[in-house]
Amino acid sequence: MPESFALVRLLNALFMGLEVKGFRSIGVLQTEAVQAAVKVNQALGLELLVAGGLIAFFLIVRITLSVEKPNPAQQLAEMIHGFTGSQADQTIGHGYERFQAFVTCIFLFVLINNLLGLIPGLGAPTSQPWVPLGLAVPTFLYYNYQGIRANGPIGYVKQLAGPVWWIAPLFFLIEIISHTARMMSLTIRLWANMYAGDLVTLGIFSLIPVVFPSVFMGFHIFVSFIQAYIFMLLAMIYLSMAVAHEH
Repeated sequence: MPESFALVRLLNALFMGLEVKGFRSIGVLQTEAVQAAVKVNQALGLELLVAGGLIAFFLIVRITLSVEKPNPAQQLAEMIHGFTGSQADQTIGHGYERFQAFVTCIFLFVLINNLLGLIPGLGAPTSQPWVPLGLAVPTFLYYNYQGIRANGPIGYVKQLAGPVWWIAPLFFLIEIISHTARMMSLTIRLWANMYAGDLVTLGIFSLIPVVFPSVFMGFHIFVSFIQAYIFMLLAMIYLSMAVAHEH
C-alpha cells in the first residue's frame, strides 16, 4: 500500500528519523541507515486511526454518561454492548462479563478496518495478511491466559491432556497443534475473505458504471459485518472452552 495520507507520512518522518539516528550512532552509513529503517505503511496508519477513534469514542461515552438524557454516542454504545453481551452470554455462559470488553473491542476493530475498504483509494487493512495475524495472536494468548487463570496451570494442562491418562501425551500433542492452528484459521479466514472482497470491488468499479457497483458495496458491507462477527464468535468459543472447568 502506498503512503497516501498525511498520518503515514508524519509517522514515517518521526519514527524513521529516530531509527536513522539510532543506526548512525552505531556507525551505519546514512544511506544504509535509511534503507534499514522500518517504514510505516498505510495499513498500519489506518489501524492506528481506528484504534485512536475507538479510544476517543469510548472516552466521550464515559465522560457524557447520562441516565435521563443519553446522547447518540451513548445509545450506540449501549446497542453494541447489548449485542456483544447477548452473544457472549449464549456462547460463554456464566461469568461472560469479564470477557465482554475484549470481544467487543475485537468486533469493532475488525469491523471498522473491514469497512475502510469501501473508501476509494483505501484498501481494507484486514486484506493484508499480517493485520489479521496481529489480531489472531493476542486472541490466542488471551484465551489461553484466561484458561490458565480459571483452572490453574496444572488444571489447564490436564484439560489439554484429556481424561484418559494412557493416551494423554498423544492427546496433549494433538491439542497443542489444534490450538496453534486456530491462529492460522483466524488469520486466513479474515484475510482471504477481505482480500477477495477488495479485488471484486475494485474489479467491478473499473469495469461497470457507478450505479451497479452500489450492489457490490452493499455486499462488501455485509461481508465486513459477517467476518467481524465470525472473528468475535470464534474468540468467544475459544474462551468458553478454555474456562470450561472453572464452574
